[in-house]
Amino acid sequence: MAAPSPQKHLDFHDLPRALVMEARWPSGTSTGWHSHPRGQLLYATEGVMVVHSEGGSWVVPPQRGLWLVAGLRHSVTMSGDVLMRTAFIDAAQIKRLPPHSCVLHISPLLRELLVEAVRIPPQGRLTPRERRLIALVVDELRVSHTLPLHLPMPAEPRLQPICDALMRHPADRASAAEWAARIGVGERTLQRLFAQGTGMRFSQWREQARLLAALTAIARGEKVIGVALDCGYASHSAFTAMFRRHFGVPPSAFYR
Repeated sequence: MAAPSPQKHLDFHDLPRALVMEARWPSGTSTGWHSHPRGQLLYATEGVMVVHSEGGSWVVPPQRGLWLVAGLRHSVTMSGDVLMRTAFIDAAQIKRLPPHSCVLHISPLLRELLVEAVRIPPQGRLTPRERRLIALVVDELRVSHTLPLHLPMPAEPRLQPICDALMRHPADRASAAEWAARIGVGERTLQRLFAQGTGMRFSQWREQARLLAALTAIARGEKVIGVALDCGYASHSAFTAMFRRHFGVPPSAFYR
């Protein structure tokens, strides 16, 4: 069941300016499937958001943000208690925003701007300070760099059983040739279908699925060594090497 929020999302849909709202969500709750007519920046200072759409999923750790393009149908599930701030921005009126949904690094400046922007009322004339604050939020969003926290889902029906199985059991070690045999195609066909449907090779997609499963488990407070083994890595060091390759820091430092 969705947690109540102090302000309803609909209050922000028809307003001509970018605005930010705040809500607390208990662990395990979900927003349910929905969409917004405006672009949306989801940002949590506490807890992890797991966001699903028909085209794929994102894991959004604390101090990162997820930009969702207008009209994208999605649901958000909370891993740990989440303090969420949501900025609604009309990309049709404000140019040079990210053209695709993506996870973004939230700079210290943008973090403080979002915290302060929550105080701006949804109605009434903006003060000069409030106009500058909103303009700075938009400027910082434009220069934020993306993070590799997206797991694309292929539309090809033959790949869906493979993807579903690997997301449920990330430690599965079956090779591409073995999976190809299970769905009745050759290995080269399987690789071609993955490249066409996700932009990744089979091994790259599986590693990304393992990475996102690991991020969610670590957010729940599970021990890194247990997470490594559950996600198919032979050792703590192998998992840490993969994690460093993606994020430049070990798992123990990622959520700080």
